[in-house]
Amino acid sequence: MDDNRRKPSVLVVTGGHPFEADPFFEAFSADEGIRWAHAPQPSARRWLADIEPGEWDALVFYDMPGVRFVPGELPELEIPPDDLRQGMNRLLEAGQGTVFLHHAIASWPAWDQYAHWVGGRFFYRPGRLAGRDWPDSGYAFDVTHHLRAVRPDHPVLAGLEDGLTLTDELYLSVVLDDEVEPLLRSDASFTDDRFWSSSAAVQGRRDSREGWSHPPGSDLAAWTKRSLNSPVVYLQPGDGPSAYGDPGWRRLVGNAIRWVASDEARAWARREETAG
Repeated sequence: MDDNRRKPSVLVVTGGHPFEADPFFEAFSADEGIRWAHAPQPSARRWLADIEPGEWDALVFYDMPGVRFVPGELPELEIPPDDLRQGMNRLLEAGQGTVFLHHAIASWPAWDQYAHWVGGRFFYRPGRLAGRDWPDSGYAFDVTHHLRAVRPDHPVLAGLEDGLTLTDELYLSVVLDDEVEPLLRSDASFTDDRFWSSSAAVQGRRDSREGWSHPPGSDLAAWTKRSLNSPVVYLQPGDGPSAYGDPGWRRLVGNAIRWVASDEARAWARREETAG
């Protein structure tokens, strides 16, 4: 049998946020246990609207659609087209394994259900989620922090039972703690005196917190959740080459892909949905 037939097929979706493409894609090419293809936004919207359940073992989102940046102003929010909503809903109803990476948590801020599928939201402008008003989210670059394994026995953390240490961008944003199951917690401080305002940054005032405040945030940096009938993993780490090339980060992403693509994960998601 062709070895490729035993490897999970993975569609990696990017676009809407800058990133260093070559080192990012190298992390996927270096994983000999998967087969992957790339779908850039905005054309990926058509792919996602038309993909049939089972066509891909796992979807990996490293994109940020639905946010249009306007120089010197707050970003404009785009309403997702109906066919994309229907396509994503169909995939997740059918048990589509899905991994969201880093800035994908900021996607589609005008689509509340998307945030509930991911498990949280990064706001570039003040917004509302889960019955509460939120300020714009915070960011902090080049933070060295240790990620502690909360569930060292979980397949996503195989080989990472002692956690990992990265130098990476952190977010002070909304995590829907009661909807997710923790995997990793950061030892960083998630208070607004350690972060910068994202609204200020997109309006041309980078690394500013003047007039900005944010409630203390969650230290959760990775989690699993059930979204409709699908197993989902969100991994906050992954801003740039210092993460992309880190063996622990690569293992974490590879583990997440394999787990959401597994029969075990799909059964876990379906069982709980039925019971709930």
